[in-house]
Amino acid sequence: MPSLLRALRAAGALMLCLAAASPALAQTYPNRNITLVLPFAAGSGTDTTTRLISQHLSQALGVGIVIENKAGANGMLAATYVARATPDGYTLLVTTNTTHSANPYLLKSLTYDPVKDFTPIARTGDLPFMLVVHPELPAKTVGELVAYAKANPGKLSYASGSSSAIVSGATFAHNAGLDLLHVPYKSSPPALNDVMGGRVSMMFVDILTGLPLVNGGALRALAVTTKDRSPLVPQLPSMQEAGVPDFDITSWQGYFGPAGMPKEIVARLNAEIRKIIEKPEIKAQLATLGMDAFSGTPEELGAFVGDQLVLWEKLIREAGIEKQ
Repeated sequence: MPSLLRALRAAGALMLCLAAASPALAQTYPNRNITLVLPFAAGSGTDTTTRLISQHLSQALGVGIVIENKAGANGMLAATYVARATPDGYTLLVTTNTTHSANPYLLKSLTYDPVKDFTPIARTGDLPFMLVVHPELPAKTVGELVAYAKANPGKLSYASGSSSAIVSGATFAHNAGLDLLHVPYKSSPPALNDVMGGRVSMMFVDILTGLPLVNGGALRALAVTTKDRSPLVPQLPSMQEAGVPDFDITSWQGYFGPAGMPKEIVARLNAEIRKIIEKPEIKAQLATLGMDAFSGTPEELGAFVGDQLVLWEKLIREAGIEKQ
């Protein structure tokens, strides 16, 4: 019994020390470099927008920001790495609906929980997707693509480098009644290379990554995945407008830390990120990169993740995608 009492007293003392240390830690935070872990490769939409935001975040916090790309396993590698990191605010995840909305319904063996294993920090905006095809494909509209695919069942394929691309492709095939082959990749850049090379017929890709290739003539853009036209590419119709029913898919982006981060550190990070996102000149810069930038509180991001899990479960189920 005495040993048990000593253990309980020690545990209580430790908890008091941790509670007292939390505000002190927040007052000195940050005092060294912060690592932002990304689930996608360099050159992806998330990578490019994060590098722009991180430049301003580094200045605001007075420390260096290190970008670490951990592409693979549909973002599971990066998410699991951050979920298991020390929750001190020095290892953060910048991610999308791939890891925090879709993966629970796409992967049989998920090594993290998108709600329990993370601390929401701040949402940074949406990254609309668009449908692109190889220029030699005889289809200049979605309607022509649907007709061509139906006339050539099983001959067309779609690449994917993220969950948004996977679900968009499967939803297109399901809603339009097409027989398409899915070709998955670790990230968008290598997938796009094969679409440009004619080895894959089409792909749903974020506007940031795909638009320069479209403008350069390497790809042809047919539509955006959002319910309405995107102000970023107003010349493109939405998939619904182009004749594909019940199509409305948007990729979102946000910052998360491991579960159990001190509230004071979360508040500091949230405040600095929101200041950056709300600057008109930065919003304009991010818009040129294909991102509709906006932010909110950690609580709003947490509630949003819960809502998105429900939405993406529905999207994946209705598209007939089976867990891998």
